[in-house]
Amino acid sequence: MLDSQIFLLIVSWLVYFGLHSLLASIGVKQYVALHWPRAMPAYRLMFNVIAVVLLAVPLELSLSGSDPWLWRWSGFAFYISLTLSVAAMAGFLWSLKYYDVSEFLGLRQLREGNASVDDQEQFQLSPLHRWVRHPWYFFALVILWTRDMNTPMLITAILVTLYFIVGSRLEEQKLIRYHGEIYRRYRALVPGLVPLPWKFLREADVEALTGGHK
Repeated sequence: MLDSQIFLLIVSWLVYFGLHSLLASIGVKQYVALHWPRAMPAYRLMFNVIAVVLLAVPLELSLSGSDPWLWRWSGFAFYISLTLSVAAMAGFLWSLKYYDVSEFLGLRQLREGNASVDDQEQFQLSPLHRWVRHPWYFFALVILWTRDMNTPMLITAILVTLYFIVGSRLEEQKLIRYHGEIYRRYRALVPGLVPLPWKFLREADVEALTGGHK
């Protein structure tokens, strides 16, 4: 029988994933734009605020338990896991310069009064996007799986990984809507969540896809 804390943990993650995907969907955005058009410039910002606030519940359930460790990184493995997690955090911070962070947070939409349902960024490829389509998801997975694991943390790692797999597919349907054939071609050339040494974009491939706009 499932422990009550484990059950609550699973339910809280599933509810979080469901609400996150629902609020990120084009259908919900279109509904808000139709019925409350004045709220749309603040939609992205409120989406991010809600996502961060609601994340507190499953994270608290993941980290507050006293379950015995299933495994812990020790000795040489500890330094490997630490190096990987620090590299992932550094990669995330470095990648920020290739994103429109103001738009990602929703501040630009609010500042400019932009009520558009669609994202405004043009198709462009950062150096990391030459190796993996979703570098932020990849960095998050590295950080997640280099933690010490007890039962709640392992369940969280598995559920988040599954959500990234499913969520990236949903996200790419929107990207295809925004960018069309160019994104289909890009998706065929670059792996989704985990870089593969033999599958990446060379400079000539980037030029061909973007027409010189990286």
